[in-house]
Amino acid sequence: MFNLILFGPPGSGKGTQSEKLIAKYNFKHLSTGDLLRNEISKKTPLGLEAKKFMDKGQLVPDEVVIGMISSALDNNPNVVGFLFDGFPRTAAQAEALDKLLELKHQSINVMLALDVSEEELVKRLQKRGETSGRTDDNQQVIRTRILEYNRKTSPVSDYYRKSKKAVMVKGEGTIEEIFKGLTKEIDSRIHKK
Repeated sequence: MFNLILFGPPGSGKGTQSEKLIAKYNFKHLSTGDLLRNEISKKTPLGLEAKKFMDKGQLVPDEVVIGMISSALDNNPNVVGFLFDGFPRTAAQAEALDKLLELKHQSINVMLALDVSEEELVKRLQKRGETSGRTDDNQQVIRTRILEYNRKTSPVSDYYRKSKKAVMVKGEGTIEEIFKGLTKEIDSRIHKK
């Protein structure tokens, strides 16, 4: 099984690139953002609680996210591998994910981080908010989300660097250029397995 984390700040293109990677490699997509948005649209207690945090540009608590990931792993025992999108977001989550995967005799093979400038992120998120109705069209909320990302999630890169699993990939350019950079990194590791 090949497990990868697609990492990057809000608006970095994780969703777009995830779709392309899933189509190419047949990974099972685990997007905590999609899981949470689904809960919000159904107005479940979990979704309503998560929405309070998301509307303020804050991260949803670890225990909620880790529980969803564990269930998703258990419900998909025969997949080629998982593409983790939007998780882990903290070093504590990365450690919890490693422990969870170890219990299931799995591991993370690589963490690919999309590198995008803050101004490009703001531009992308404002555009996305205008067209999708998502809550991130307000520039203050956008900048709060980016600040929160930098403060809490940059240690995740450090965590995976220690085990030589973190790789930065240029996240600006055409969708195809970015995709080519990602597939180059995946292919070099899949063929080693």
